[in-house]
This record gives sequence, C-alpha cells and structure tokens, in this order.
Amino acid sequence: MSEISFKQQTQKDGKEADPIDENIQTVAELYKHAENKVSTQQRTIEDMTDFLGRPRFLFIILVFVSLWIIVNMLLIKLGLPSFDPPPFIWLQGVLSLGALLQATMILITQNREDVMTERRTQLDLQVSLILDQKMSKLITMVDELRCVHPDNAESTDPEVEALKKTVDPHESVKTLNQLLEEEEPR
Repeated sequence: MSEISFKQQTQKDGKEADPIDENIQTVAELYKHAENKVSTQQRTIEDMTDFLGRPRFLFIILVFVSLWIIVNMLLIKLGLPSFDPPPFIWLQGVLSLGALLQATMILITQNREDVMTERRTQLDLQVSLILDQKMSKLITMVDELRCVHPDNAESTDPEVEALKKTVDPHESVKTLNQLLEEEEPR
C-alpha cells in the first residue's frame, strides 16, 4: 500500500473512506517517513539507548561490579596477583567511561526526539490555525443565515462578531509575552 494511498485504496475497494481511518493512516505514514530517514548509526544508538533504559541493564551492571569485586578479593585471599586491587581504580575507570558513553548516547537520542517534537508542535500549530480559519468561516456563514431570517434581521450578537475573527498568531504571542513579563518578579 506504499504506492497507493489509503484513501485511493478504500475508494478502489468501493467503500466510503472513513475519516478516522484516513487520519490514523496519515499519522502512520508520517511516522514511517520520519523513521525511514534515520541513519544506521542513529538507529544503532537508539537501540542501545533503549537497552540501557531497561531494568535488565541495571542488573547486568550490578552483577558485573559484584563479580569484579568478588574475583579481585578472592585473588587477594588466595595470594594471587589481583588485576584490580582495592580501591578498584580500573573498575572506577570502566564505570566512568560507561557513564560517559551512556550520557552521550542518551543526548544523541534526545536530540532527535526534540527535533521530532518540534516538528509535531509546528504541525499542531498549523492545523490549529487552519481549524480556526474554518471555524470563523462557518460562524460567519451561520450568522449570515441567521440574518436572513426575518425575526433576526436587525439583531447582532457581539460574541458571534468576535468569533468571526480569526486568531492572529503574532498578536497572540505578543499578548502572551506581555502578560508573562508583567508576572515575572523583578
């Protein structure tokens, strides 16, 4: 179905397209499109980050550290040379390097997620503005129908008049910034 859109497929099958199914399909296609653009390196890092965030990884670390300490202590007790005697400098180094690599992988994954979140936010804003324009147009059309009725020809509703106007996003941001600046402690 990659070549043929969902809407075309449902119309071809002779069924009326369901808007909910179309929206779900559109969201799925957007997700697939974004996922297909991910590089192999990015995907590998994200898979590793996913593994690092699981409880199993915590248990692996605990077992590794415990075995490291136990083996080194047993070697000392048996009079054999220990590869990392207390205070376990090599263990500290390995854990520090692991923490550095983990933090870097988490940041790389988070950066991509932030980009995707920003894109979704922009899309939400665009859809909201379009919906506002459509709603304003519908209110205007309904009000025009109301005015045609003989009993309501002379009356006006100030709330309806206000709702006919579309939202100016620049003015909204300006007003929001002014309100936030007034609330900030100085």
